[in-house]
Amino acid sequence: MAGLISCSDVSGDDDAQDHFILIVLPYPSIWYSRKMAEDPQRNFRSHYYEKVGFRGVEEKKSLEILLKDDPLDVEKLCTFAQRYPLPSMYRVLVWKVLLGILPPHYESHSAVVTFRKEQFQDLLQALQVIRFVQDSTPQVWVYLRMYQLESGTLPRRPSQSLEPEDEVFIAIAEAMEEMVENDVDAYWLVKCFVNQFNNKYGDSVPHLPKSLEHYLNLEDSKLLTHLKMCSAMSKLPYDLWFVHCFSGCLPESSLQRVWDKIISGSCKILVFVAMEILLTFKMKLMAMNKAENITQFLQNIPQENTDAIISKAIDLWHKYIGTPVHSV
Repeated sequence: MAGLISCSDVSGDDDAQDHFILIVLPYPSIWYSRKMAEDPQRNFRSHYYEKVGFRGVEEKKSLEILLKDDPLDVEKLCTFAQRYPLPSMYRVLVWKVLLGILPPHYESHSAVVTFRKEQFQDLLQALQVIRFVQDSTPQVWVYLRMYQLESGTLPRRPSQSLEPEDEVFIAIAEAMEEMVENDVDAYWLVKCFVNQFNNKYGDSVPHLPKSLEHYLNLEDSKLLTHLKMCSAMSKLPYDLWFVHCFSGCLPESSLQRVWDKIISGSCKILVFVAMEILLTFKMKLMAMNKAENITQFLQNIPQENTDAIISKAIDLWHKYIGTPVHSV
């Protein structure tokens, strides 16, 4: 059993006592002190909690402190989301603030929430009047028509075939609908997520396949060579990975951890999720010699261990890209 021992380093001056905690860990028996933390960017308690299986306890407390700020510090919230996973109970709130759906000032939240609901209802009513949506219309299609109406891209007829960007919107909306219970929140989150991704990362997305090849060469050149020999590198499901942001590929419980990083300022996380998928299923991929088989497998990866894949992908992302230096 791990144990805690509270100590004080008394230097003779009562006001100068340096209180610290020592931890005894089994297997092997090692003493850790805050003064000797391995990672200077992580506080002592976080290090301990990770060792004994309570990773995230201190992160949750740190986020709660940030959420007490008024106005909210958007930069600090972005930094937190880049460094740590967002606790599920605060995820929607943080996403709404980072995406600009809610303002930093708490005093304005009530009025803005009311305004967002009114906008939602006005859009819905307008679409019902022009018979673009009915009661039987799937909710994600309602979101799409609202988005099109707001952006001036509503087609002339509801039966008109979807454009590629509409299919991306639908895919992201389907995933978001599983993450968020409230229809109004779901619409605004999808709309602002799509707009942010297109406006902020649109120029970067075409370069992500090349980045994947670069980092895969550093991590596992043998696997990269195999994929190239099979002519598979050019046929990987880049659209599913880098345009749909893994919606339809990963379960929502794993996907939202990836979207934490995108919403808080990095699309490069997509590269490392793709790379970790390749590394995780290396043995299966090495046994395949046809690009079509490789692509088909990667489009329908097993869903059992995706949380572990995302954790490893985030570790790789921090390894190569680094972490924000701003401390929370």
